[in-house]
Amino acid sequence: MSDSSEASASYADLSASEVIARLLGQMDKSSFSVRELMAMMGDKGLLMVCALMTLPFLFPVSIPGVSTVFGLAILLIALSISTGRLPWMPAFVVDRQLDADKLKPVLQRGVSVLKKLDRVLRPQRLRLLTAGVMNNVNGLAIMFAAALLMLPLGLVPFSNTMPGVAVLLLALGVSQRDGLLVLGGYLMIGGTLVYFSILAWGAWSASSHLLS
Repeated sequence: MSDSSEASASYADLSASEVIARLLGQMDKSSFSVRELMAMMGDKGLLMVCALMTLPFLFPVSIPGVSTVFGLAILLIALSISTGRLPWMPAFVVDRQLDADKLKPVLQRGVSVLKKLDRVLRPQRLRLLTAGVMNNVNGLAIMFAAALLMLPLGLVPFSNTMPGVAVLLLALGVSQRDGLLVLGGYLMIGGTLVYFSILAWGAWSASSHLLS
């Protein structure tokens, strides 16, 4: 059995918080790449990889370049989920070295957040949202949220947090077959679009005032 297959089997029955806790126990280097992360979790852990990549955006911690790299990685993983193919990623995404000392505290706090989500997860709830063609639609929704995450608005409050939460809810909801979490992800995408529209309107109004 390959390392990837072994990782898939070992992570298959773990809750989201247990997955992150196990990853933290394996982070014994000063840095690691997205490629290494995916190898540790295996093919069946792709949705969990998406969930993991949202954790840096749930807290006010700045890790330069993460939103672009992680956002693109999430988008490509979601594309593979929608098309039923293994993900392809450019080298600058999968080989980007991330400082473990900066990421570990974020993941440790993420474990406490995920433990709360673990308690409310209910597999097979609202099954229509996680069955059949809806999985393809959910993959497209994750792609869209990842594109919002990649927008150059890192200095704007909640601009990364809102699409990050959307991806987290969608990824966990699909992986755990909990349609209520998936529905929450769609609602968060809607909230993100409303928030970004307000920001755009505010910027346009300010520029019009300055030019008048």
